[in-house]
Amino acid sequence: MYPGPYALKNPDRAAFIMASTAKAVSYAEFEERSNRLAHLLRAQGLKRLDHYAIFMENNDRYLESCAAGERCGLYYTCVNAFLTADELAYILQNSESQLLICSYAKLDIALSAIIQCPRIRMILVCGDQAAAQSLLPLPKYEGVVVQDFVLSCAAFPATPIPDEALGTPMLYSSGTTGRPKGILRPLPENPPSKPLALFDFLSKLWRYREDMMYLSPAPLYHSAPQAAVSLTIRIGGTVVIMEKFDPIHYLSLIGQYKISHSQLVPTMFSRMLKLSDEERRNVDLSSLELAIHAAAPCPPQVKEAMIAWWGPIIHEYYGATEGLGFTACDTEQWLSHKGSVGKVLFGDLHILDSAMQPCATGETGTVWFKTGSAFEYFNDPEKTREATSPDGTMTTVGDMGYVDEEGYLYLTDRATFMIISGGVNIYPQECENLLITHPSVADAAVFGIPNVDLGEEVKAVVQLMPGVESTETTEDELLAFCRSHLSIQKCPRSIDFAESLPRLPTGKLYKRILRDRYWGDKTSRIV
Repeated sequence: MYPGPYALKNPDRAAFIMASTAKAVSYAEFEERSNRLAHLLRAQGLKRLDHYAIFMENNDRYLESCAAGERCGLYYTCVNAFLTADELAYILQNSESQLLICSYAKLDIALSAIIQCPRIRMILVCGDQAAAQSLLPLPKYEGVVVQDFVLSCAAFPATPIPDEALGTPMLYSSGTTGRPKGILRPLPENPPSKPLALFDFLSKLWRYREDMMYLSPAPLYHSAPQAAVSLTIRIGGTVVIMEKFDPIHYLSLIGQYKISHSQLVPTMFSRMLKLSDEERRNVDLSSLELAIHAAAPCPPQVKEAMIAWWGPIIHEYYGATEGLGFTACDTEQWLSHKGSVGKVLFGDLHILDSAMQPCATGETGTVWFKTGSAFEYFNDPEKTREATSPDGTMTTVGDMGYVDEEGYLYLTDRATFMIISGGVNIYPQECENLLITHPSVADAAVFGIPNVDLGEEVKAVVQLMPGVESTETTEDELLAFCRSHLSIQKCPRSIDFAESLPRLPTGKLYKRILRDRYWGDKTSRIV
């Protein structure tokens, strides 16, 4: 998120625009803002390779909070804005953060968390000015200085700090299968104008350019929007930031701002596809050149429907936050290899069985990479070892998949969610992909629960569309739908209904939370 030469070349061009208010911040103002915060960070004693954290919803101070770290040589950790105080405290402690930037909306959670975080010396609070005025002056809290972000930064120069150096995010895994892990990449002593090689690669792959308009519908704490937004600003484009995703608003913004690029997750596709025909017709998509998706598996039926609607502009990639490898495919490649996440463009892919032996073509195993980008799990050597092959040459994040004859990778599921029922391995993603296509289903999760005879049986938990009743008739209809498309062992034996599923705005499902409710002495009924 380094504006570089564009603050001089195009000072009046909008670096970003907030979607809900149309408030724009120019490149000149963005440069000044990030410089002021960089000076403040130095004044607080943060030196190259130190850490600070950001905990807030998408707002008009988020990007400069990141940009200052990128020109100070710091690691900055963008924290999931939906975490509890204890979850936030764990990340603040584990990341060794010395300063926290949060919003007034998140201040109560932050103040509860810092009791457990003796390294935090200052909290900078930004956001709604009415809220700020009602809380000022902000006192010391548990020995931590709490100050208004804008007022504090205003006291510092708008020019660059004298010792600028490249900084980078240190983001945490989503924690869907356990404690989140901080992903630390080695940081060379580069100037901020020279990003890590991985980001140059992505900019070329996605055909970023100086006059592009990028629409960001996702939370900025996640790695994918972080990278996309950062690359847009580094190349002199404009970012339109949605505070939260709404399908109709998203589609209207494409026409309003002549959006050329965007990145989404499959749940966003599903929500747009379930709009009425009239709502879908009354949008202008003519400016859209490239729509990228990743972060979670996309049901092939959903992707086919999006291609039919938007045309051959949809690109997919697979690449964990760890940066250990990267695959991608465009629309034409995907249509000839439906369900694939593409060919390897970065890293060295291997599919291995439980004995660490290569799997045959088409055979499912664990996805390993000879790492394309070095990383470690910060302050967690045990997790780093678990993710590394015995000979130290390969790493994995625990995804399962296979490769076809042409080298295209297909993901089947996370290893931790594989169901073993009567000795048969079942990957629930296939059933989830099917259920989400049913007109009555808004979201679905499939996982294993205890069964006395089989060890595990397949369970589904479904969020229904508005107006659909969670009756036994609805359950029977969905079970019959599954059985008409899948072999019997892959189908749920029963379906429970929930008002909503614990899915992150990034598209990832906290399936572990759902699954854990059924473990213990519980078994579901047999149908």
